[in-house]
Amino acid sequence: MKAAARTRARVAFVLAAFWALAPAPLADADDVFPDRIGINRLNLAWLSRPDQKRVLKEIAASGVTHVRLSLSRPVEKSIEALEMADRLGLKILLEIQLGNKDYYPPEVRPRTGFGRIWDVRRLSDLDPDLYRTHLRSVLRRIDGMGIRIDAVEPGNEINYSAYNGDLVVYERPGRQTPRSVSEVANRTAFERGLDAYVAAVRITREELRSTVHSRGALLISAGLSDVDADEADYRGMERLDPGAFVSLLRERGIDPLIDGYGIHVYPGRKGDAALTRYVTALLDFCQPEGEGKPCWVTEWGIANTTLSCPIDDREREGAIRAMRRVFGQGMAERTLKAVFYYDWDTQPVYSVWRCGALSPAGVAATEPAPVRDR
Repeated sequence: MKAAARTRARVAFVLAAFWALAPAPLADADDVFPDRIGINRLNLAWLSRPDQKRVLKEIAASGVTHVRLSLSRPVEKSIEALEMADRLGLKILLEIQLGNKDYYPPEVRPRTGFGRIWDVRRLSDLDPDLYRTHLRSVLRRIDGMGIRIDAVEPGNEINYSAYNGDLVVYERPGRQTPRSVSEVANRTAFERGLDAYVAAVRITREELRSTVHSRGALLISAGLSDVDADEADYRGMERLDPGAFVSLLRERGIDPLIDGYGIHVYPGRKGDAALTRYVTALLDFCQPEGEGKPCWVTEWGIANTTLSCPIDDREREGAIRAMRRVFGQGMAERTLKAVFYYDWDTQPVYSVWRCGALSPAGVAATEPAPVRDR
């Protein structure tokens, strides 16, 4: 019996090594890139276990199938939420928060936001070895629990100073913010940060392929902010246009590492025609697979500032249905592969869980895409 057990152990070890080193299996494009319609519920690590369970059960019971969750501190609580979501049958887009201090040398200090925005660390200070060590540990724990991650998105809005410490927050707003990379105040550090980011994406791909359950997970670049130049001037915060930022990442070789570009879409209240123009222009760098990379809208939202119950969501529902029509066109053209509405229940004006139920706008935001001929 002991000899048989040793033989089984050797076979298991060989198989594990094989799967860790073998390239990810190829699949039909339609299997790899089904349309994904989902919802954001970030920072579940900040909730108690009963509250995590309650929120995720509400999401699953609503008919939502895909969720964007975050890997943030405390990491153990993040993993608990992932396990619950997986057991409920929810498919997980995992956003890795790159502000985690474990990814940086201990002497590194965040860049100040002058009290107007949170202080954040500089991407140029990210330590690839620390990032690999901590990510590997987390992915092994997740894999050991049998959890399958559908897609991973390292970073968030790294084209904007709110999340990228290499971009400056002005002590006092009032002067013009950059319109191109040549105008970025700390350009040398900013470009080092881009190199560090691409290195982190490469590490993420390698570590995912070393898992059993998530080795086929798709990899999406950090969802980029759509804050425009005028808003950046008003806030006194550096940013770059998403299309220009993607070009900088492509120059550094990101395309072979990823399956799609992340982008965020917050158009404000506009008429149908204006919504269409806004979204079409914002997503003009997205391409069908084979011609470039498709986009994933990992956050989008329309505000409803009415907080009373019962909720009147008619105006927002109309705007959301208009947005879904624009997204549907992108999906039909294969330039867009996923849309995740922001937010389930944490942001009062954007949330769709209102008055103890999924609001009409929430239903419109998360209902499955129409079946298309493949």
